[in-house]
Amino acid sequence: MSFTIPAGFSSDSMVDFDQFTGFETGFTPWDCSELFPPTTQSIEPAGSGSGSDETNQNQTNSSSSLDQPNQLVSVIDERKRRRMISNRESARRSRMRKQKHLENLRNQVNRLRIENRELNNRLKFLLYHCHCVKTDNHRLRSEYSILRQKLSDIRQILLFKQLQQYSSAWPCYNVATMSDQIPSLTT
Repeated sequence: MSFTIPAGFSSDSMVDFDQFTGFETGFTPWDCSELFPPTTQSIEPAGSGSGSDETNQNQTNSSSSLDQPNQLVSVIDERKRRRMISNRESARRSRMRKQKHLENLRNQVNRLRIENRELNNRLKFLLYHCHCVKTDNHRLRSEYSILRQKLSDIRQILLFKQLQQYSSAWPCYNVATMSDQIPSLTT
């Protein structure tokens, strides 16, 4: 390679090309796959055969017609292709896991909705039953209060009648005056 240096540049500002020994052999550190035609090697699909890098390197080392830069580019391209295939498979598995997880969540939501509906129905039934029991309890308490009052009234009447019988047995008491003083409890 020959370089021409313009007159305005000093030798101190120039890059030391001895540092880049790859330039002397024609190898560049960046990807030059568009400059080199693809090799005619048979490429095995990922996951089939041995799939190891050593066999591919042995195949590329055994062919003497290919030069070093072409071999390196093809190895790099092969690695990129394998990584791309691996990434696609990983993304596909990730999508499948996500889809399965979403399906499980949907099923769980449906199950919980059904359970919630059943619990709401049971709650409504229990609240209705509780209301009926409270109504019956209130009715029975009112009935108890009325019956207790009637019993108290009946006891007073019996007591009064007993007093009348005892007072008639004793002639000194006037029954007419006694009956005027005690109010009538019968209604």
